[in-house]
Amino acid sequence: MSKQKNIFISHYEKDDVHVQSLKKRLIRDGYDVKNFSVDSTKHKDGRRPSDAVIKRLLDIRIKASSTFICLIGPDTHTRKWVNYEIRKAHLEGKKIIGIYSHGNKDNVELPEAFKKYGSSTLGWNSIEKLGEIISGGNIPFENPDGSKSNDLHKSKRIKC
Repeated sequence: MSKQKNIFISHYEKDDVHVQSLKKRLIRDGYDVKNFSVDSTKHKDGRRPSDAVIKRLLDIRIKASSTFICLIGPDTHTRKWVNYEIRKAHLEGKKIIGIYSHGNKDNVELPEAFKKYGSSTLGWNSIEKLGEIISGGNIPFENPDGSKSNDLHKSKRIKC
C-alpha cells in the first residue's frame, strides 16, 4: 500500500482486545492504517463521554474513514452504537465490512443494520482479504469459518 488508509472499526467495547489485535495484524502484514474508531483506550482519565459527545465523535470519524469495519462478536448485535455506526457509514457511502472476532465463528448474530447495509463478511483468519478490501478490492461474503457464503443482499456499488 502506498499511502495511509483511515479505517473505522465498529465494535462492542468489551471486544477492545480484538480491535487492538486486528490493528496489529494489519500493520504486521504491511498495511499502513490509522484506526479512527472510538475505543476505551482513547477515553481521557478513564471517564466515559456523554452520548452527545460520542455521537459527534462517531459522525466525524466515520466520515473521515475510507473503510468501515464491523468487528462481529457474540454480543455485537445487541449494541445500539454499533447499529448507529453502521447506519451512519451507509449514509456516508462507505463500504461496510464485517469481520468475525477470533474464536466466535459459531452462532454469532449479525447486527440488524449490518444485515441491511453490509458489503461483505470475513472470518478472523482472512486478514489478507481484509487488506485487499482496505486497498480498494471487492471480496465476497464468507462464513465465520472463512468458507464462501451467499451475499446477504445484492447491491451495486458505484464510485463517484
